[in-house]
Amino acid sequence: MKILGIETSCDETAICILHASEKNDRVTILGNALYSQIAKHKEFGGVFPMLAKREHTKNLVPILEQAMREAGMISPPSLKKASAGEEILKILERENDLGTDLLKFAEKIERPDIDAIAVTHGPGLEPALWVGVSFAKALSALWNIPVYPTNHMEGHILVASLSPFPSLIKEGCHSEDGVVEKLSYEIKEIKYPAIALLISGGHTQLVLVKSSLDYEIVGNTRDDAVGEAGDKVARLLGLPYPGGPEIARYAEAWIQGGKKNERFKFPRPMIHSPDLDFSFSGLKTAVLYTVQKIPEMTEEIKQEIAFAFKEAVVDVLVSKTRMALEKYGAQTLIVGGGVIADKVIREALRQLAQEKQVDFCLPEISASTDNALMIALAGYINLKNGQNAETEFKANGNLSL
Repeated sequence: MKILGIETSCDETAICILHASEKNDRVTILGNALYSQIAKHKEFGGVFPMLAKREHTKNLVPILEQAMREAGMISPPSLKKASAGEEILKILERENDLGTDLLKFAEKIERPDIDAIAVTHGPGLEPALWVGVSFAKALSALWNIPVYPTNHMEGHILVASLSPFPSLIKEGCHSEDGVVEKLSYEIKEIKYPAIALLISGGHTQLVLVKSSLDYEIVGNTRDDAVGEAGDKVARLLGLPYPGGPEIARYAEAWIQGGKKNERFKFPRPMIHSPDLDFSFSGLKTAVLYTVQKIPEMTEEIKQEIAFAFKEAVVDVLVSKTRMALEKYGAQTLIVGGGVIADKVIREALRQLAQEKQVDFCLPEISASTDNALMIALAGYINLKNGQNAETEFKANGNLSL
């Protein structure tokens, strides 16, 4: 089975074509393309929703072509095809020139060998989500392929279950340069119950995974998500967007200098509360008050503040996750979301899993931030478990697991 995944929840335009084998629970990436809009949003200090929407409309067709070309799915049409032009243009009428661009591209190629389309329909920035949802529906009408709306956060959970094979294998895909070698992954069997920690720019959640595709949110942030707090602290230090990687870079510089944090001790909000909720607004405010008292902000001070902030974040994440593992008798710890690309946080949670003697599921760094691989995978797993294709679904910026 071949699944085309589409991701436009925020500032990445991504498409992945995945081959899934039900016989051995192996998936192979046939084509994978992503365009990041980070450079476009830097001047705003964060993602500007309508700019994100505009960039998605400009880039979806080129990204689709790139993924299909990588998958060896670009071939000229063998015969005159019936036109679905009017329907496509109607579906994409609110998306600038996207409908026209798609029709021009489709006229030059044969219908690809794709069995299903999975598209993020939430959560995320609703204007951005709508572009992907409409594009998926247009592709469905154009090529008569069923569409499966997919939860972005579920994608972050499921992609952590992929375990790469140690070597590239030939899957018989062809391009202009001949046979293309593709990386395959095994879908690991998860021991339940599991606890999933999801940390990103918009989410900080602890999720009880009772069984496959059965979720209960047991902890949530009451204010800022951890990634959001990181962006705001970076802004206080005069660091560019996105702030998380900059905070990590400055904290790493402090560690590499062999120095200890002696001047700044920031609070660990809610670390001793009996529930599993988070709060990072107070931590961000503590950094603000500290910065306001510093007459001259040097690079060394920025490094130490970044380290102290990061230290507080890690302590809270590990403490709350430990509580969740113990409370629910979890056998597996799953972590996902863009913030998990941070190597210090990854290692702290790995050590926690070892301490509690539970299995640990962690995505590759390339699959930690928003991507279409996780959407294609989630679409496949849901389809395999009986989800029906849909045509009338909507984008939902506040969609929950």
